[in-house]
Amino acid sequence: MPVPEFVTALRAHVGTAPLWLSGVTAVVLDGDQVLLGRRADNGMWAAISGILDPGEQPARAAVREVLEETGVVARVLALASVDSGDVVTYPNGDQAQYLSLAFLCEYVSGQARVADDESLEVGWFPLDTLPQALAPSSATRIADALAARADPAAGPRFVR
Repeated sequence: MPVPEFVTALRAHVGTAPLWLSGVTAVVLDGDQVLLGRRADNGMWAAISGILDPGEQPARAAVREVLEETGVVARVLALASVDSGDVVTYPNGDQAQYLSLAFLCEYVSGQARVADDESLEVGWFPLDTLPQALAPSSATRIADALAARADPAAGPRFVR
């Protein structure tokens, strides 16, 4: 994933020290299919995700990430989960920990395609035959989104 300019500016001051960042994941459904991208950084299939820009609204960031990475227009239906993961160490030594907001989204329009350098492939997958090389965090977020779709009144999952 390309590093946002504000993170590059922070890194100039803190080096590789851990940064606490906000991220979004969009679980985009079209019927019983989910939109996934095969990440260029690790080769794993994953739900579409990214880092919020300063001041950006999370739901809008999720929709923006989907369009930028896949060419698909999506609409947010619900917040599916909120969680924080472990500290991630990137190959260059940078460390980050993410507060992640996962959104249940629906397909609106567009043809799924690789639209930037973050993905090697993008495509729609039947929910009952997800790729073996699916990132574990994406499997969890897809399950959270499906739970939100099945019972919208239950609200988002906040703790794993």
